[in-house]
Amino acid sequence: MSANINIARPKKIALIAANASVSKQTGWPIGFWWAELTHPYWEFTENGYTVDIFSPEGGALQADGFSDPEDASGYSAHDILSLGFKKSAQHAALLQQTRPISAIRVEDYDAVFLTGGQSPMYTFIDNEALHRLVVEFYEKEKVLGIVCHATCVLLKAKTTDGKLLVDSKTWTGFADSEEQFADNFVGQRIQPFWIETEAKKLPNTNFITGGMFKPFAVRDGRLVTGQQQFSGAAAAKMVVEALGV
Repeated sequence: MSANINIARPKKIALIAANASVSKQTGWPIGFWWAELTHPYWEFTENGYTVDIFSPEGGALQADGFSDPEDASGYSAHDILSLGFKKSAQHAALLQQTRPISAIRVEDYDAVFLTGGQSPMYTFIDNEALHRLVVEFYEKEKVLGIVCHATCVLLKAKTTDGKLLVDSKTWTGFADSEEQFADNFVGQRIQPFWIETEAKKLPNTNFITGGMFKPFAVRDGRLVTGQQQFSGAAAAKMVVEALGV
């Protein structure tokens, strides 16, 4: 545990995960990605932070099947941190009673962190209330962390001056090469659009990626972004860095 913990006033993180939905591309039930929630949660709590879990609509959350360490596919069987979270009654309960983002008071938190998964590509991309919340955190000098497919909000979220929040900023998100790999793995197109492709169409912004399915995160001032499911902890560490003691 970090030696920089402020016991008198611990930092507070509003962690936002996607509600369950159904993919219009594949017909699969979709939701949040386990590692993108549990790994940042662990990083924050290990630094003494208080973490409250929210979702756009509130209520119980559903994870993407491939992200479940117990899924028959074995795709995430390596993720023992998520397995531990699942098996802890105390922690598992946190995902059964999330509060809606309408309950978030920005002034109560030091940072907001959006986790990805397949659902955000449908439930975050045009969610104007979520976009406004993200911008409010940023414009009130808070730290904004976003990982993987949740970074799709940055394709549309605009600040009060009408510019994209990522105008003149460097950021990352799920790479086209990773989308292609995933499509090949399942034998069909998974996502309705690709974040990197769309980001490269935006003027005056710098979208970059690291190695395919390698931990990679970018900090540009108070904006922290992580590339994919292996980047949650790296992004969380940068949020901790941005917040200081």
